[in-house]
This record gives sequence, structure tokens and C-alpha cells, in this order.
Amino acid sequence: MSLKVLVHKHILDFRFAAGTSRGTLTQHTAYYLKVFDEENPYVFGLGEASPLVGLSPDYVNFEHTLHKVCQAFNRYELEVFHWNLDLILSQVIDQRYPAIRFGFETALRDLLNEGKRQVFKNTFSEGERQIPINGLIWMGKKDWMLEQIEQKLDAGFKTIKMKVGAIDFEQELECLQFIRQRYSADDITLRIDANGAWTSDEAIEKLNQLADLSIHSIEQPIQPRQPEAMADLCENSPIPIALDEELIGVTDYMDKMRLLKKLQPPYIILKPTLLGGFTACKEWIEIANRLKIKWWLTSALESNIGLNAIAQFAGEFQNTLPQGLGTGSLYFNNIPSPLQIQRGTIISDPQQLWDYSIFEKSFITQ
Repeated sequence: MSLKVLVHKHILDFRFAAGTSRGTLTQHTAYYLKVFDEENPYVFGLGEASPLVGLSPDYVNFEHTLHKVCQAFNRYELEVFHWNLDLILSQVIDQRYPAIRFGFETALRDLLNEGKRQVFKNTFSEGERQIPINGLIWMGKKDWMLEQIEQKLDAGFKTIKMKVGAIDFEQELECLQFIRQRYSADDITLRIDANGAWTSDEAIEKLNQLADLSIHSIEQPIQPRQPEAMADLCENSPIPIALDEELIGVTDYMDKMRLLKKLQPPYIILKPTLLGGFTACKEWIEIANRLKIKWWLTSALESNIGLNAIAQFAGEFQNTLPQGLGTGSLYFNNIPSPLQIQRGTIISDPQQLWDYSIFEKSFITQ
């Protein structure tokens, strides 16, 4: 057995201009990794490395870095087993490249499970379990945000997540009030995500304005790496804090422990593309469980290749919190897959097949 990797670059086109506090997105670049044994190239694992502009630690010079990593991988003539997977990842891919690690880990796990896009074998990947997810409301003009809210509620979502921090706060507040006027906290759970848009001085004031709306949690109200300010918010905010960007770049186990012990957040949010894959996320989960911190998984705008892997990873746990896995319908040209959204849940429908026709003949030798 001698493993090789090929890469395919794919530009994903959004169905709409997706507004965040970091700007508006119309496209997202995905790099698909195809890992196979030279002696049996028809059985292969697929992974996705899709760094986020302005957020992923490995975004700068990404193609060059990915090319170098793939060259090294092909040169080593590796053999992979379940018992040495983590060792291979740690030896071949530096922790500074979390998106690349996630892509390789996904492809290798898929290959170990016979290349059937079954990265984790569990009741979700077998089509026997539904996972509750939140419905995501993107930033934009107030009328469009209200339209999105109506669509999500009509589609059966019980948890709504709204991004804030890019438009006038009063308009965002009105959208949240619109939901609460129609639905109580018993009917609809509200999450908000500030993506670090607020200063530490204004955050508590805005949180106090939101306090009477029975909001479940707010993700990353201020920019990361402000430990004293964030610890104060985690302790005193009227709305429970969920750490997101705060976790990016923290790779050492003891550093993870120290961070969560100091900040004591009620929740953390785990994005494998930004944190370095599933093994890295398992460390966060183990520490969070020890400290009685709740958590959920969220995709980071991956196409269905990456989303499928994250959803299957979620299926490894009995976590009743809705996960952030509703991004599969964002793109015109996503990879058709068994993933389906039904009444606020994500399922893997065994009757639906993968369609690789858009890239199956265009993987590039590294």
C-alpha cells in the first residue's frame, strides 16, 4: 500500500450575497483531496480543505502550502490504519494549517471506511437518525432578513440563529423582536452571532438591550484574545456566551484547558475546518465535558463533502443541542449528496447518491 493524494479546486457560488460582520460573500473556494492506494485507485477517500478568508489561520498562501503538503504526502509512501491516523496527521501536517488537516483527516477516514463517504459509521451515516440543526439568518436589509425568518419558521425550524453586527443594531433588534412577538421561547429558540463585531465597551450595553428577548446564546460578542474582557462578559452577560473565534489557533491541550478554565463560557462552538479536524475537536469536547461546558458543532461554509463529514462526526455523540449544519443549500453548484434538510433536522438519505461529475476527471497531480 502506497497512498497518493490529488487535488481539485472548485469555486462555490452563493445563491445570494451572504452578509457577515466581516463583509459580504458571493463565492467560496473549496479544495477537494482525493486519497487512494496506487494499487487500488478506484477506492478513494474524499476530503475538503476550504479555508475562510479573514478567519482561517492557513488562508494566506493557501494553495502554495497545500501543494507543498501534498508533495510531501506523496513522497512518503504512507500506509494508513485506524491506529496510526493521528500520528500521520501530526507528522505530515503542521497544526498551523487546520483546514488542510481537516481535509486530509476526512479523506483518510473515508478511505479507511472503504471510500463510501462514510467518514464515521453510526446511526446518522446509516440514515437511521436525524440531527436537529439551527436555521441561519444572514445579514442584509431588514425586509430580506424578515423574509428569511419567515421561510425558516415555515420550514419547521425550532432554533433560529441570526447574525448581527453588520447593519444598524436597531434594525437587528427589530428582527429579533419580530420573532419573539410571534413565538415564545418555548416555541422557538433564538441564537445570535456577533462574529466579534462589538467593542468590549459596547458589548454589555447591547446585551442588556437584548436581555428580555429570551435569547439562548450569543456567539463571540467581542474580538478574541481579550481574556479579561471576555471572562467578564462570560460571568456577567445577561445572555449566555458561546465562544467561537476565541478557539481558533489554540492547538495545545493544556492551552485549551487554561483558556476554558479562565473564561468559563457556558458554551463553545466547534468548527473542524478552523480548529484542525476531528481529533482536535475531540480534545475540546473532552475538556468542555470535564468543565461542564456545553458545545455544538458548526460547519464553516464547506460544500457537502465537508458538511457530510461534520454531520457524521456529530452523529458520534448524543448531544441534544441543535447543531450548526444547515449550510448545504447555500450554493448553486454544491456537490449533490445524500444530505437532506427536513423540518429543522439534517438527515443522510441512503436513497440519494453522490454525484462527482463536476470534478471527477479534473483532479491534479501534486
